[in-house]
Amino acid sequence: MELGPPGGSGPAEPGPRLRGLRGADAAASASSLSRFGAEAGCRAPAVAAVLPAGGSGERMGVPTPKQFCPILERPLISYTLQALERVSWIKDIIVAVTRENMETMKGIIQRYQHKRISLVEAGVTRHRSIFNGLKALAEDQPNCRLSKPEVVIIHDAVRPFVEEDVLLKVVTAAQEHGASGAIRPLVSTVISPSADSCLDHSLERARYRASEMPQAFLFDVIYDAYQQCSDYDLEFGTECLHLALKYSHIKAKLVEGSPDLWKVTYKRDLYAAESIIKERISQKVCVVMDTKEDEEHVGHCLEEMLKTELNHVKVTSGQDLQQIILEQCYNFVCVNVMTSDFEETQRLLNMLEESNLSILYPVVVISVHFLDYESVPLGQKMEKVMQIREFAKEAKKRNILLSGLLIYFPQARSPRITCHTAWSSVSTLRGWSRPLQLPGGTEATGKFKARHHHYFCLNQRKKFWTHWSTTGSIKNMEEITCCVLRNIPPSISFVLPCKLYMVEC
Repeated sequence: MELGPPGGSGPAEPGPRLRGLRGADAAASASSLSRFGAEAGCRAPAVAAVLPAGGSGERMGVPTPKQFCPILERPLISYTLQALERVSWIKDIIVAVTRENMETMKGIIQRYQHKRISLVEAGVTRHRSIFNGLKALAEDQPNCRLSKPEVVIIHDAVRPFVEEDVLLKVVTAAQEHGASGAIRPLVSTVISPSADSCLDHSLERARYRASEMPQAFLFDVIYDAYQQCSDYDLEFGTECLHLALKYSHIKAKLVEGSPDLWKVTYKRDLYAAESIIKERISQKVCVVMDTKEDEEHVGHCLEEMLKTELNHVKVTSGQDLQQIILEQCYNFVCVNVMTSDFEETQRLLNMLEESNLSILYPVVVISVHFLDYESVPLGQKMEKVMQIREFAKEAKKRNILLSGLLIYFPQARSPRITCHTAWSSVSTLRGWSRPLQLPGGTEATGKFKARHHHYFCLNQRKKFWTHWSTTGSIKNMEEITCCVLRNIPPSISFVLPCKLYMVEC
């Protein structure tokens, strides 16, 4: 695609549609589009998405179409649908699949509980599949059960790494200009060979860009273009932006896309996609609170702090845990503020055990419990310690690494300081970069390996670690381990085959 201005009959009617589950996405990301509408002085547009998924995967050289190839035991197209479902302002997602793969696609929707999905039969070419998807949204089609959107996104089923900010950019640009598309700089120089396979000429790479997905259009613009385009365009064309220019006379606004918009095309791309998905899973954490009130106060305070270290943080009071697990979340922080028992943690462990979560690596669960040290006797503290130990032993058999964090604090302590204590401790236990910091000034630098067994107890009031001062620090894990073994009173022993972390403020 060159930067700057460039110099019918349609397909058969689409087949029957399968309506997926509806409902607002719990992530509630609609505010981003709503904010745009408010800033622009207009209402937010109604948005739908069309995904052509009728390819056979010839270039990949495998019998299974690439959109259905498994990555970490989950079909590739499921990751793309998940990326679009996170964007709650996309009201409908139309997927065009071949008749022979219709049942396979229905099974994917059911197994992974995808929402807002409608299926149409794909055409024999990419453009015919897109046209069938657009017809499912057009009011002039018989038996149309979907509302016509103002803006429609066209995206590839084999580009799973699209983010909301890119989708928002192309949608807002399309609302203003009629059409828009993501672009990326060319990596290789484009050349034109002669008939005898000699170099004819090459293009100046700086003047051109690679056209990527997603693209967005005013619905009437792209639908009218498809209604007018020739059989030749439907058979051999690949660029939707070109159709909008040729038939609707709309010059698309080009939006710089992110580096991870690439398309899974060859077999090696599956391995690259797997690596990226694993990295993203490691950057995802769910904070589970024991009540809705705590979710709104302590939970969101923790969320604010966790987002300084992680890309995806979800706070919930537990109602949508099943959906979160389906989205391949392997890291959980279960916070108990109102109760000192382990019911919420046990419920989470049971759901993890019953789920179809792929065994990629152990699930990490950090169970955080707040107790008032002025009203909780030492005997009760030790009872909680023993419960965590037994939980950890049983959970490990199920490939779940459970860490217990007991935080004793006075009732007068502010929620903000309480959250800061929990965040600092959780961050350290999980192996993130920040040191453990307590309000009294004590600091332990370095990382604690979350999958190794380390036991320690900090108690500034009773000064178990007598050589610590308010400015002192311990430089590595071995030194901390030695301190625990040397300074913990004999009546409190943590040298046990389980994970236990106890922090007292």
